[in-house]
Amino acid sequence: MKKKFLEAGKIVNTHGIKGEVKIMPYCDSPELFCEFDRLFIGKNYDEIIIERSRIQKNMIIAKLENINTPEDAEKLRNKMLYMHRDDLELDEDTFFIQDLIGITVKNADTGRIYGVIDDVLQTGANDVYSIKGENKTYLIPAIPDVVIETDIDNEIMLIRELEGLFDEN
Repeated sequence: MKKKFLEAGKIVNTHGIKGEVKIMPYCDSPELFCEFDRLFIGKNYDEIIIERSRIQKNMIIAKLENINTPEDAEKLRNKMLYMHRDDLELDEDTFFIQDLIGITVKNADTGRIYGVIDDVLQTGANDVYSIKGENKTYLIPAIPDVVIETDIDNEIMLIRELEGLFDEN
């Protein structure tokens, strides 16, 4: 089931004397994070407006609306920030990692069920899906030759084995 709010980052510290916060972004890039002008904070998903943000050493320094002192900013330390799913449009065949976790992976030709995706490893060249089976964990590359179809709504991914991909040895 698709979540309405997705983790975007975490406030890890305060910055300076004007109430700015330092954020560890969970997005693909810090630049993407800086495109947001609103996020949601905490378990209640309270809306928070970002007045300005900038990148500093792969972290985000942000000024949040109504946060004007270091003491105000300190109260937000370790709070999770979320984005609303509708605030970011994905390219076709691109998915949020949180949507992939837990979907069933099945062979497109034989119907064999391998297990469910329990992690997505971002390697640089291509992502690698970790599939937790009954007795084994499989790693498959997220490439078009292997991943035939991903249906997030029905929580199923159809794959086609490459030679040697699922060898038991």
